[in-house]
Amino acid sequence: MQSSSNCFVGSDPEKYTEAFLGKPNDEYCAWIQDSDKWGGAIELSILAEFYGREIAAYDIQTTRCDLYGQQTKNYHERVMLIYDGLHYDALAMSPYDGAPEEFDQTIFPVRSDRSIGPVENLALNLVKDAQRRRNYTDVASFTLRCGVCQIGLVGQQEAVAHAQATGHVNFQEYR
Repeated sequence: MQSSSNCFVGSDPEKYTEAFLGKPNDEYCAWIQDSDKWGGAIELSILAEFYGREIAAYDIQTTRCDLYGQQTKNYHERVMLIYDGLHYDALAMSPYDGAPEEFDQTIFPVRSDRSIGPVENLALNLVKDAQRRRNYTDVASFTLRCGVCQIGLVGQQEAVAHAQATGHVNFQEYR
């Protein structure tokens, strides 16, 4: 188990309590440092504080934008992510078509009105377009097949229960 001193969260166990993390601080630090584990809203909140930037996370399925780091801090920069039901990906703005990736802008200044200007509308339009094209996974109702025993499953809950009961972890989505 990793020491909590190797973990940003472990440096402030009074702030990052079991109530906030969903598990004891030391246990959380070991868990989050495991490369097989994935983060979500809690981790986005922590990362906003760690980097001193707002994080806007756009959900394709609902087109909702959750903003982390804006409530108690007055951060002057924002990054944007897009969530497809399984993964978060960074949103970047290219200065022109075909520009090299190193020219992409991923950090945007936050204005006095707490917006980032027209970039917000561009991001929302991108998310709405992805929603229209159904470029997301509905983890509550997607269909999976176990790659080991070929049983069909519906949703993340059934997949987790099957994995816990059988030890099988190789699943493929199918329609």
